[in-house]
Amino acid sequence: MDATRRDLTLTVHRSIHEIAADAWNALAGGNPFVRHEFLGVLEDSVSVGGRSGWYPHHVVLNNEAGVPVAAAPAYAKTHSYGEYVFDHAWANALEHTGVRYYPKLQVAVPFSPVPGPRLLTAPSLDPASLAEALVASARRLKCSSVHATFCTEAEWNVLGEAGWLRRLGVQYHWHNRRYAVFEAFLEALSSRKRKAIRRERREASAGLEIRTLRGPELGRREWQAFYEFYLSTVDRKWGGAYLTERFFPLLGERLGDRVVVMMAFRAGRPIAGALNLLGDDALYGRNWGSVEDVPFLHFELCYYQAIDFAIAHRLARVEAGAQGQHKIQRGYLPSRTYSAHWIAHPGLAEAVAAFLDAERPAIAEEMAMLGAESPYRADPGCPSRLAVPG
Repeated sequence: MDATRRDLTLTVHRSIHEIAADAWNALAGGNPFVRHEFLGVLEDSVSVGGRSGWYPHHVVLNNEAGVPVAAAPAYAKTHSYGEYVFDHAWANALEHTGVRYYPKLQVAVPFSPVPGPRLLTAPSLDPASLAEALVASARRLKCSSVHATFCTEAEWNVLGEAGWLRRLGVQYHWHNRRYAVFEAFLEALSSRKRKAIRRERREASAGLEIRTLRGPELGRREWQAFYEFYLSTVDRKWGGAYLTERFFPLLGERLGDRVVVMMAFRAGRPIAGALNLLGDDALYGRNWGSVEDVPFLHFELCYYQAIDFAIAHRLARVEAGAQGQHKIQRGYLPSRTYSAHWIAHPGLAEAVAAFLDAERPAIAEEMAMLGAESPYRADPGCPSRLAVPG
């Protein structure tokens, strides 16, 4: 254990279970993805560890009484998969010089492109202390770099001031403008978009029963079906099944009502589902899949049912995950995402800095172009066609 400034002690933990749940959650706040329960499910289901290439190395700063005052969910990684902020080119460039890029230290929520806090600090502590601790941890573990992906804008600024390289990305989020019902949201859209969504909802639900199920309502049958849905999506995208079959029922058991699944049934048999997690003020879309090809059912379960839920529960927004420009026409507007990167090798750091300096203006231009495709009516009380949430 190394002493750090302000009489803090740095510890690195190879399991979240080495850290008391109440102490961790006191720092984590209301984002479900960085809470002890979610990170514990990843470990206990062997979705991380084992042969996954994601190895927990959670970083904690403790005060003189041994109480955690700062923490970061961190993983030593031997590849660059499951992150959604791509650095394969950086790895290839460094390894072509004969220097190893892996292992690297990833400050993130595995397999979850969900923005949220990464520097979990007590209000009295400067987050820069944790940035310093992460670099110290990387050096101790002989990692080439540290990557804080999908962090908050405030953390992005703190890390930038600490000398980390800063990157921008784009996701699509729906913002609740105090709509009373789904129809009120539709009235904010242009007539053509409003009619298109109504038609999509009719066609998607024809002959199906669509139900919203919370954690305690999901039994063995539903989770077995959902795992089949998950695998079907993985197969279609030629990806890897990062999450194990045990992950999903453990999630429902430990996160309870924070787990929200929109599921479609045909004649009582589940045929499709969308998994979300509920935060303090947002619904976070995560996994989707189906065993039948039903037109517009993906939009219904992932986007429209999520909006219905957010309106009913007075949530501020729905975050629908990575990619998907088609989300704009369904009311989900582009929003910036943030990541920060510390790279030990001076040559690679210089090259990546030049790349990011060129990439950021391109992202800003893309945001403006995407914002211009907004489906909302440009009249008082409705968002401007050029308005892009930050």
